[in-house]
Amino acid sequence: MTRETAIARITRHFDEGRFLEDLARRVAIRSESQVPHSQAFLRDYLEQEMIPAFAQMGFFTEVLPNPVEGFGPILLAERIEDPSLPTVLMYGHGDVIRGLEEQWREGIGPWQLTREGDRVYGRGTADNKGQHSVNMAALAAVLAERGRLGFNVKFALETGEEMSSPGLREFCERYRARLAADVLVASDGPRLSAQRPTLYLGSRGCMNLDFTVNLREGAHHSGNWGGLLANPGIILANALASIVSDDGRVRVRELLPDAIPDSVRRALRDCQPSPEPDDPQIDPWWGEPGLSAAEKVYAWNTFEVLAFRTGNPDNPVNAIPGKAVATCQIRFVAGCDAARFVPILRRHLDAHGFERVQVAPARKSFMQATRLDPDNAWVRWAAESIRRTTGAAPAVLPNIGGSLPNDCFAELLGLPTLWVPHSYPGCSQHAPNEHALASILREGLQIMTGLFWDLAEGERPLATH
Repeated sequence: MTRETAIARITRHFDEGRFLEDLARRVAIRSESQVPHSQAFLRDYLEQEMIPAFAQMGFFTEVLPNPVEGFGPILLAERIEDPSLPTVLMYGHGDVIRGLEEQWREGIGPWQLTREGDRVYGRGTADNKGQHSVNMAALAAVLAERGRLGFNVKFALETGEEMSSPGLREFCERYRARLAADVLVASDGPRLSAQRPTLYLGSRGCMNLDFTVNLREGAHHSGNWGGLLANPGIILANALASIVSDDGRVRVRELLPDAIPDSVRRALRDCQPSPEPDDPQIDPWWGEPGLSAAEKVYAWNTFEVLAFRTGNPDNPVNAIPGKAVATCQIRFVAGCDAARFVPILRRHLDAHGFERVQVAPARKSFMQATRLDPDNAWVRWAAESIRRTTGAAPAVLPNIGGSLPNDCFAELLGLPTLWVPHSYPGCSQHAPNEHALASILREGLQIMTGLFWDLAEGERPLATH
């Protein structure tokens, strides 16, 4: 009964095919939260798959209604061995993005698990069914090896993350006492690269914005009215060009952080992005001058144009459109107040003569930015555990470039947050042909088994809950 025998146990669990058998059942449940008729599937995922799996590990489970009406429920699973032991809060989401069945290549599909070499295809293999399945299997391996965990676990599994987690903050507020813990340990998003285990400590925030120029009803013949009617597409294009330059530099400096903390700079020196051969290659001339590639995506704010529409792009006609709309996005790091973004942009547009351009949030809510200091004791502990298992120091990212509801745990519950991803940048997350890499799933099982073993028996930061 040692750390090594526990890791050997979980390795056999994968090599004998049992892990992929479990994942195949979970992938087959069409838990698409963005589809109106998905509510029954969301509940099926929790009740048919998650509750039995947690029950086998001696967890008390309860499916609780979402505090926001009309959205999927949240499962809370708890195994309390001794209140004096450290308590870990864990998180995952059972919902997936739309299946997009007709867009997958021939021979694979979103609702059946298909392995081809190192790739394991299916919706949710990377985001997030495969990832929380890794963590659950690792818990089960430690239990089977030791007969107990040696710490307490509370596991929150939501079903609305792909809808920006409606109700999760209210859930954490309502059940704050039940969710009290010493640390969050969870998995989502990609590693820095497929080859390198990664530990990240938060996420960038995300705010989507609609920019609109609405000058008149309908379109008017360009031969009769060209040169006489203002073109909303041209006005909007110039307005956006005043916000971000043609090489990706944000011109509205109030939208940017004041500086990059020294501890973040130090951590990112060892975390340069390295795309796979099939991935898009980095454009070194794009973005904020003077920053490394890692600093651009993990320590700075960006302004992106996601969509731009004026007239009928699919069937252009010789007419001046009456309206133009662009959906844009600001990704921002901790320390930036997202509530100031719209007023800042409004002042900027007015000052540059773009009073006709309206700007408003594209969604009612946005995801906040969070970041745990890389020098935190929990970070050093987790990084050492991963190094002990893999033989290599993990990449430690202060935050990932994407967004997660980590503010619910870091700010509302006041927890240090440790995220160990079991995916990689080229996984086609949110797209057709989503897949995980079997090699990363296997290594992830080993990493998490070692991490949980060390939580019970190794030197760890003091419990505070």
